[in-house]
Amino acid sequence: MTPFPTSHRFTGWRTVLALSVVFVLLTTTGWTSGKRPRGAARDTWAAATAAWRADRLDGRPLPPPSSPPPAVTAFFASLRPAQRTRLADEHPLVVGNLDGAPPPLRYRANRSTLRRALATERVRVDDRGLSTEGRHEAVRRAHRFEALLSRDRQVLAFDPSGQGRVAEVFGDLARAERVSVVVPGVDTNLLTYQRTARRYTAPHGMAESLHAAEREAAPGVRTAVIAWADYTAPSGVGVDAATGRLAASGALRLVALADALPGTSRVSLFCHSYGSVVCGLAARRLPDRVTDIAVAGSPGMRAETAAALDTGARVWAMRDADDWIAEVPYLDVGGLGHGADPVAPEFGARLLSATGAAGHGGYFLPGTESLRNFARIGVGAYGSVSCADADGACHSGFSGAA
Repeated sequence: MTPFPTSHRFTGWRTVLALSVVFVLLTTTGWTSGKRPRGAARDTWAAATAAWRADRLDGRPLPPPSSPPPAVTAFFASLRPAQRTRLADEHPLVVGNLDGAPPPLRYRANRSTLRRALATERVRVDDRGLSTEGRHEAVRRAHRFEALLSRDRQVLAFDPSGQGRVAEVFGDLARAERVSVVVPGVDTNLLTYQRTARRYTAPHGMAESLHAAEREAAPGVRTAVIAWADYTAPSGVGVDAATGRLAASGALRLVALADALPGTSRVSLFCHSYGSVVCGLAARRLPDRVTDIAVAGSPGMRAETAAALDTGARVWAMRDADDWIAEVPYLDVGGLGHGADPVAPEFGARLLSATGAAGHGGYFLPGTESLRNFARIGVGAYGSVSCADADGACHSGFSGAA
């Protein structure tokens, strides 16, 4: 056997070592520590879409669920109010997840799906044949559905099948001048969407906190924030969190959301951890109304530079000094890893202060500079953001910036 040159051996061992570090971190940091729920509701999407396709409205077929958002928007605009309501009530799973349908109609449809899902879980809770673990899971899911059915909650997307997906709106989406979308990371599902302990590490708490901070930063600006847990995030010990497969699927859904938002509001994405991989893959396909992509605690964006993202949006990045994500090798070898470090100067992002974040999960904590910076970006107060460096380089190109 002919030996490799010494330089090749060194490069190969360095790559193996880096990948070993990736897997050690995956199994020891909790990045992929979630487990799939047992006894989760069966996927009814196929049945729901079949019923939708078979339906007719005044003799005409309904648009395919895969229709582009503008086509869906035009279809619902052509309907009478009673017709819209009928579709939401008879096809709640489809209408509630149909990008381009009017948000209030989606809220109505998703409340209907939530009520049905809650009834299903209550039956499972009383099932004597269910294991102790299965009953515990059913109880948790029932509590989650009850919470989402609380008064005034605006659920923009909801699917109880599998680990579940959900998106929720804070504020008036139709009248908003600025819309912010929170894109969370690994181990995001229905059961982790909202937490009592560590409240601001969950998508619901992140979005709620950001919305409050934006109103404080600019009381005169009409804002809305979307907690977007509407993609299948990596879960369980394995390679999903170190690859881009699930992020690629999530990116398609994120682009569809951005294309479907009502009005002419400016849109900002706030992408945490693996969520920044989703945002990176979505970047080049996002509509022009998306003006800013801000990442925090990022393992990489599947690009070597901000310019390589091929987006007209401004790219911002921050990382707390105590964030363990800094120890993950920033590489892409055979599809493992997510590329360059977004806070490295050579990446070319605008670097933001994350003072007060205190680790990987603290970027949306009230009172932190990380949250204030997100809020300033969300309302367009770019001159007020605080940069990571004393030279204020993140202000470059903004008139009147300090």
